[in-house]
Amino acid sequence: MNTNLQTNKPERLLSLDALRGFDMIWIAGGERIIEALAKYTNWPIFNWLRIQIDHVQWNGFHFYDLIFPLFLFLAGVSIPFSIMKRKERGDSMRSIYIHLIKRCIVLIVLGIIYNGALSFDWPIRFASVLARISLGWFFAALIVLHFKQRGQIIWIAGILLFYWAIMMLVPVPGIGAGVLTMDGNLSAYIDRLLLPGRLFDTIMDPEGILSTIPAVATALLGAMTGFFLKDESLKLAKYKKGITLFIGGVALVLIAVLWNEVFPINKKMWTSSFVFCAGGLSLIFLSIFYLIIDAFEYRKWAFPLVVIGMNSITIYLCQPAFSGFSAFKDFAFSGIIHLFSSPVQPIIDASAYLLTGWLVLYFLYRNKIFLKV
Repeated sequence: MNTNLQTNKPERLLSLDALRGFDMIWIAGGERIIEALAKYTNWPIFNWLRIQIDHVQWNGFHFYDLIFPLFLFLAGVSIPFSIMKRKERGDSMRSIYIHLIKRCIVLIVLGIIYNGALSFDWPIRFASVLARISLGWFFAALIVLHFKQRGQIIWIAGILLFYWAIMMLVPVPGIGAGVLTMDGNLSAYIDRLLLPGRLFDTIMDPEGILSTIPAVATALLGAMTGFFLKDESLKLAKYKKGITLFIGGVALVLIAVLWNEVFPINKKMWTSSFVFCAGGLSLIFLSIFYLIIDAFEYRKWAFPLVVIGMNSITIYLCQPAFSGFSAFKDFAFSGIIHLFSSPVQPIIDASAYLLTGWLVLYFLYRNKIFLKV
């Protein structure tokens, strides 16, 4: 892992950084503001949003369930702008493979460290969010390197249909086939059988072995989107590309809703219907950001999000440190917070917490310090 100085190049999609920032703002403190607003106002809209910033326990979908797959989707979108660029400039396949493997291993190790490996709190959890991102991105990049668009579509369809088939048809010993409960599904059984260390949910891990397979399709959807946005031979105006993405996103969500009837939308199992639901919503969000920022060039408003998006890995790895920012937040903003009435103070406090973290990221941004793997 290295810390690189990086500048915005003409080829870089500003909307990609802004959307990544929007995605990460919710784990950096944005959800605290929603909770405080819901408690203070008791307005239906904020009460609904408060529900949306929590995960669904099993089947179903809330906004908070989009944060992880959206990040993986955006990692896929970046493939044509990063990995394929290496190929286009003449890098050998060997050097590209080494880069892919190195990045994958480093992220897996960082995920294990994030899970507490350095605290020696055994048994350690080996599965992680970063491991799933790295593996999904790694295999998607390999597929993209060796298959054109039609082949990529076949891979996506094959992965999702294969996963659906084995989850429904392969029997779990003592339980049977197609039992999609937390302890009875095939993915959970494979985790208990093969995954060493501690499982996140004791009886299964949401970032387990089998459920990582469909995550490759999530990254592939992103990669295909990246190629579409990068392809200048299409002769499409940017706003038409944005509209096309929006329509494609709606189509994927509709497919997910239909598939949900026989294979429920479920984040912990990363079901095929979940891939299409999250992928469709990711396309919709990206289309909106792309239209506003890259097509119509309304960019200034997105700067706070870009600051976050340019250091997204830093945000994730430093979540425990964000909690430690509370002391600095109290030192810097306690006087301002107490100027407001008691019912309003939690809103100001939550906003100050987010602002404190953002200022740290802004310092890194101004000094062109970006954590990359």
